[in-house]
Amino acid sequence: MEIVILAVVIAVVVIGALGGLVVGSRRRKQLPPPPPAAPDITAPPAEPHIGDEAETPRDEPRRTIEEVDLPDASATAPVEVEVEVPEPTAGRLVRLRARLSRSQNALGKGLLTLLAREHLDDDTWEEIEDTLLTADVGVQPTQELVERLRERVKVLGTRTPEELRGLLREELLTLLVPDFDRTVHTESPLDTPGIVMVVGVNGTGKTTTTGKLARVLVADGKHVLLGAADTFRAAAADQLQTWGERVGARTVRGPEGGDPASIAFDAVKEGIQEGADVVLIDTAGRLHTKTGLMDELGKVKRVVEKHAPLDEVLLVLDATTGQNGLVQARVFAEVVNITGIVLTKLDGTAKGGIVIAVQRELGVPVKLIGLGEGADDLAPFEPEAFVDALIGE
Repeated sequence: MEIVILAVVIAVVVIGALGGLVVGSRRRKQLPPPPPAAPDITAPPAEPHIGDEAETPRDEPRRTIEEVDLPDASATAPVEVEVEVPEPTAGRLVRLRARLSRSQNALGKGLLTLLAREHLDDDTWEEIEDTLLTADVGVQPTQELVERLRERVKVLGTRTPEELRGLLREELLTLLVPDFDRTVHTESPLDTPGIVMVVGVNGTGKTTTTGKLARVLVADGKHVLLGAADTFRAAAADQLQTWGERVGARTVRGPEGGDPASIAFDAVKEGIQEGADVVLIDTAGRLHTKTGLMDELGKVKRVVEKHAPLDEVLLVLDATTGQNGLVQARVFAEVVNITGIVLTKLDGTAKGGIVIAVQRELGVPVKLIGLGEGADDLAPFEPEAFVDALIGE
């Protein structure tokens, strides 16, 4: 029995020794290194320790200003705007007649078609009245035109197309008052520049019209100075200056929101000093219902006249507003002495009768008309060319 127990003990010892060898050999086997940990971007940079490599010294020799290559001053100079040569004003409306006739043809053709009917009864004459009223000719001018046409057609008896066209042309010219002086007065009776003030409500194209008028005057050989007295609309002064630069006309301007009367005063003063022929003053587009702003417009006029009297006050009206433009015209006429009218966007409406209506309302001539977006599409108003475009030749 003792021999069996001894054998078991020896066997256990031998197995244990063998197990230890296996475990020991496994422990001595080198494990693969762990993957590198991601850097902590939020941690502050490690402080340098003793023995770390120092940075390259920055105490390098400095250059004097004579040794530094500065940029050429001419390379940074502003680029000069190429000055344009505007188109001569003579014959502009003739060139633009086709554009005018396309927009106004409905009125002229409509009237001629009605007049050419075999029987001109009361219903036909009422249709003629309606056609004229729709074209914004106005009630009183329409009644006068129809009464004169009825009488002349009755007296003549015959109504060939040529005769009818001739009659209509004569009556329309009479309503347009061809004897009106339509010259834009830019000659001062004093030893000062001619002073032109441009007024109107917002959105009529007033600043653009002022720029285009500068082109008209430059084309006629005038030395023009612009005054940007519209300080309420942020881009107005920039817009006017751009128009001026294109034809070599300088613009006097002030801070945004500044006093318009002060800028107008300075513009006229500088125009006198540099011997300009004409000073054009662009005023803010005022709503005719705003009493305070209209009073300010009167102030601009009074301040300018401390230098010299105004030679021209042009009211810019949008032809597409029709009869509403007459309301605007009345209020402006009460504040400043309107001497001429500029009708813009006349190519975009078939209501050319507003020319007749606004002249009758104010007793003031239409002097300029706008017939497009082009820089030279502002033309002197010529009644004969206008009527011919209206009814066709």
